[in-house]
Amino acid sequence: MRALCISDIHGNLLALTAILATAERRSFSKLLIAGDIVFPGGNEDAVTQPLETWRRLVAAGAVMVQGVTDQALATLDPNHIEANSDHERRMVDRMKRVRSELGDVVLERLQRLPKTFRMNLEDGGELVLVHGSPMDPSEAITFDMSDEEVLALIGDDPADVIVCGMSHTPFDRTVSEVRIIGLGSVGEAPDGVSPRELPQVAHATWIESSPSGVTVEQIVVPLDFPMTEPRAVSGAPAR
Repeated sequence: MRALCISDIHGNLLALTAILATAERRSFSKLLIAGDIVFPGGNEDAVTQPLETWRRLVAAGAVMVQGVTDQALATLDPNHIEANSDHERRMVDRMKRVRSELGDVVLERLQRLPKTFRMNLEDGGELVLVHGSPMDPSEAITFDMSDEEVLALIGDDPADVIVCGMSHTPFDRTVSEVRIIGLGSVGEAPDGVSPRELPQVAHATWIESSPSGVTVEQIVVPLDFPMTEPRAVSGAPAR
């Protein structure tokens, strides 16, 4: 089984399209999405297309878990949010626009997304997909945490492989025989940001399961056209 795993798309259809175009060069049986799917957090609404992003993922048969922005978008009424700064007012206005574009049906589906998704691996282990961490889906595991901090966020979860987003930085590390794979971000990758604060790259991770174990390949896809070959992920090393 080979899975394409991505997270934190934030409605960036350009970045999602680049990832899927790159993925077409390989076959894969699952598309796993670790939350924060449609709501943009950056400053450039022009690159975001929330509804088309959702439609593209549904058409691809993606398995999705709920992120913190998905939950907020689906459950909060922006008319009842008191904004105390210009930034907060812009975010409330953005929430109103995105909710209007998505419509009630998609908002209901966002609200019903599970917090976690589990699947059996071919070596007898288990993989859990979550936005943040098994103990708290709204709290991120990050590459620079100590082992003790990571273990506190794993708790007694039985999974052998944890696949998560939220931190926007890709990483691959093992703590107490549990492998934690951070997927980085498709739509708001912090590396390679342009002067206009538009992301210049998108992160993706290939996870392949076989009876002999799990292999992981993390890639960075440039967001320029014509598309160039993906390069190996840089930045946070595997630990």
